[in-house]
Formats: sequence, structure tokens, C-alpha cells
Amino acid sequence: MLPEKFLNWAYHKRAKLVRRQVEGENIHPREIFLGFTTHTPAIITHGSAGLNGSIKGIGFLPKKEYIEEILDIYMRHIATADQEHYADRGLKILYEQMWSPQAFDKIDFSILGTLELAKGHTWTNLHENPEATLLFYEPPVISFEVRCIAEIHTDGIYHKFLNAQHDMFHHPNPERWKNRPAYIFRIKEIYDNSATRDGFGRPIFP
Repeated sequence: MLPEKFLNWAYHKRAKLVRRQVEGENIHPREIFLGFTTHTPAIITHGSAGLNGSIKGIGFLPKKEYIEEILDIYMRHIATADQEHYADRGLKILYEQMWSPQAFDKIDFSILGTLELAKGHTWTNLHENPEATLLFYEPPVISFEVRCIAEIHTDGIYHKFLNAQHDMFHHPNPERWKNRPAYIFRIKEIYDNSATRDGFGRPIFP
């Protein structure tokens, strides 16, 4: 299990924000934007494309024994793309399957996943060097450095799941999935880089 400090910020804080959105609470945009920092780290890579940092949306995934079941739920929702309130219904399903208290034990907290939409510097570097650092920052002081080993998936269950999860809220287009590779980041080390007494690069995992 990840350290409580990071888990509370990266998972539970986001879960609470998604729950409030699902419940229809009128949340100030400033709070939503700050809450998104748990989802959008800078992904730092190095290779022939140079030392690079790229902001990408990222998230935890289900454990292997649950991923097919949740993917089936996603695909049933994606099939209703022509019906009203698609995004609202999708967000509710995402909360139920990934962020609700009942979902917690189904999450694999050893990995994070995202999609490659640009195939630029990150794409080039990770083909050559799988080492990556995810740098999270929430103003004014919170920051975590998550060092990982990356995997590139152009097909298979992780590729399909991450594409489907992206399209649960955004307008779906499965025809594009074959051109949207997925990255899986296996967490190796975490440092608290926050500007606090216990931060400034203190290792907190493993």
C-alpha cells in the first residue's frame, strides 16, 4: 500500500471532489482546477528527444481480477453515446467503479496509467528509456515526486481499459483507440517534495 500521505492526496482527495460533482454541488471553478492537480503531473523522461516534461492526465487502475468486469460496464455506457447527459452519467459510473468507498479495495495502487495523444517527446523517450518521474504539484506547497518504470501498451486489456475510461466522460470514438497508445507506470519510489517540515525531497516509499 502507498504511504497514507500520498494516498490521501492523490486518491481520496480526488474521490471526494468527484463525489461532490456527481451529487450536483455547485463547486467554484478554482477548487475544481486545484483538484485536477492530483490528475495532471508533469511526466519527466529522458532519451534522444532530450530531457522532457509533459503534462498528462493520469490515474489509478483496477486490480487485474476486476478490470474486465469494470471494462464491460464502461463499454455498455459508451454504447449510449447518442443519449442525453452522456458525460454526467459517465462521471457517475466512474465514481461508482473507481472512486466510491466500495471501489477502494478493487484499485491497484502499484500502477498509474495514461494515454499518449501526441506521440511527441515522451513517446520517443519511453521507447528508448522506460524510466520516468511523475512530478505532482498543488500550489502553494504540496508536491510529490513519483519515480516509475513505464510500459507502452498498443493493444491488450490496459490499452482498451484506459481508452474506454477516457471516453466515459469525453465524447467516445473507439475508432481512434488504435492510434492512442497507453502507458502504465509501475511505482518504484515516492518522495515528498512539499515545502513543509517533512518535505523537501524526503523519501516516503518504499
